Amino acid sequence: MRRKIPSTLALSAFEAAARHQSFTKAADELAVTQSAICRQIASLEDFLGLKLFRRDRRGVALTEAGLAYSRKVAARLDDVERDTVDLMGRGGKGGTLEVAVVPTFATKWLLPRMPAFMSAYPDVTINLTTRTRPFLFGDTEFDAALYAGPATWPGTGSRFLMRESLIAVASPRLIAPREKLGASDWSRYRLLQQSTRPYAWRDWFASLGLRVEGDMSGPRFELFSMHTEAAIQGIGIALLPRLLIEDELKRGVLIPIARHDYLSDRSYYLIYPEQKSDSAPLVTFRDWIEEEARGYREPLGLG
Repeated sequence: MRRKIPSTLALSAFEAAARHQSFTKAADELAVTQSAICRQIASLEDFLGLKLFRRDRRGVALTEAGLAYSRKVAARLDDVERDTVDLMGRGGKGGTLEVAVVPTFATKWLLPRMPAFMSAYPDVTINLTTRTRPFLFGDTEFDAALYAGPATWPGTGSRFLMRESLIAVASPRLIAPREKLGASDWSRYRLLQQSTRPYAWRDWFASLGLRVEGDMSGPRFELFSMHTEAAIQGIGIALLPRLLIEDELKRGVLIPIARHDYLSDRSYYLIYPEQKSDSAPLVTFRDWIEEEARGYREPLGLG
């Protein structure tokens, strides 16, 4: 079936004329005559059955329909240009994967591992864009998403990566290394709260068989980065996902203060459209990230 799409020459002429609000400047940019631009836009208007420009003695101006259409055409032409440059740059090899990510997971867990991926698969380019909520792949340019939460997105496949393991940590300036806190000792310290998880401390204490007074009080932080920095500065004890503070633990700016990893109800998944499940770049990335996540499938000892 023939697609109902105007010619690319007409679309290019229209996009340039719309951007400049001038047929003359569009002709200069595209190295054609002004009459050629007029013919292409006239053919596009005939194809669409509506006017895209208003013409008067002062020149041309976009109609309301022309303005809306110009924005969409510009975006599509940008996509085609990007894909063309990408293909030219790769010489037909490998591929590019557009991945939506939750920001802290990408920054603290994924990016430190990306040099190894790039070394092993130099022909595959991974582009990362922040998205924190589920979306419809058909409405975006994304090929996959790394998401913390249920993997029940319509029309998608998924791979389980890991459950989240929470540990209690603090600055060694606040609590001496190897100091053990009894049930009555916790209330002597501020418990830093994650504003999106008001019951996190209560659930963590319950998993130890403890009830601690004031387990829901303390400074609240919306972002993990703020929460982590508050703990590093000695403001209080934080309950944080181990996978997001590996560097801080390694550097010793945060230390575990209880030999207990608690598996929360949050899990990380790689999610992708079913129709792209056999895409070569996706298969490469999927196999690699599954292997990277394998060591996080069970709670880790605090040793």
